[in-house]
Amino acid sequence: MASTDTTATTTATAGTPGTATAGKADDLAGLEAGLDALDSVQVRRAPVREVLLKKVLPPVLAVVLVVAVWQLLVTLEVADEGKLPSPGAVWDSLATMWLEGTLFGILWTSVSRALLGFLLALAIGTPLGLLVARVGVVRTAIGPILSGLQSLPSVAWVAPAVLWLGLNDSMMYAVILLGAVPSIANGLVAGVDQVPPLFLRAGRTLGATGLKGAWHIVMPAALPGYLAGLKQGWAFSWRSLMAAEIIASSPDLGLGLGQLLENGRNNFDMPGIFLAIILILLVGVAIDLLLFSPLERAVLRRRGLLVKG
Repeated sequence: MASTDTTATTTATAGTPGTATAGKADDLAGLEAGLDALDSVQVRRAPVREVLLKKVLPPVLAVVLVVAVWQLLVTLEVADEGKLPSPGAVWDSLATMWLEGTLFGILWTSVSRALLGFLLALAIGTPLGLLVARVGVVRTAIGPILSGLQSLPSVAWVAPAVLWLGLNDSMMYAVILLGAVPSIANGLVAGVDQVPPLFLRAGRTLGATGLKGAWHIVMPAALPGYLAGLKQGWAFSWRSLMAAEIIASSPDLGLGLGQLLENGRNNFDMPGIFLAIILILLVGVAIDLLLFSPLERAVLRRRGLLVKG
């Protein structure tokens, strides 16, 4: 009987390591499956009806509500027609520009200037931001200046730019650069500051140093902050250009949206003023929807933070 008990005990003891090993293997397999499920981004294309209901209908209803309130204020004669034109009067002004064939020319004058100025600011602000973020001496010397320039209203640069460069496109681009470059550089600096040190150490271990490390490690990791800086840089570019066109209007510069707004003021044309404001707003919204929103969604999707497409 003692021999039998000893044999059973030995058998149970011998079977325990195998059972434990199998249990650990199952746990590891389950953990790997869970991690794979977390890493995989479930992207699905939303039905057209869902897109219309959730993304198209709300802004349309908001616009309809604003126009309705606007028309109600006009009907109630809250302000006289010379100060608050009706939506119909603004629409008539838009129709006149369309029939005269000047609408797209005005839009293109301003949009092309803003986009080219933004691209120049991007080319200057990106390496400047990397330099400030990665070199301590440069950050100490230039960092506060960039923050100060970002808080300085862009309209302040119009007067000296006119005196330095004259009434030409170079003056417009100078004002855009002075408004947009600090925002882009500071956005990139903020993004680099949020990069985990482990990423940098891993990059150095793999030989990604200098420009290679900046391109393959720093920039991808800092992309969310950099993208926020780009959006703000575009906003500053657009606002800077509008300020320059309003203040430094000249026939030699062509007719842009800023000049259109200033012409409305000079001619006491309130429908024209409201039309210029609406067009300036629509261009800003369109650039955000067509350029920056898709970029933002792509970044979030690659990082597993966007589960619906």
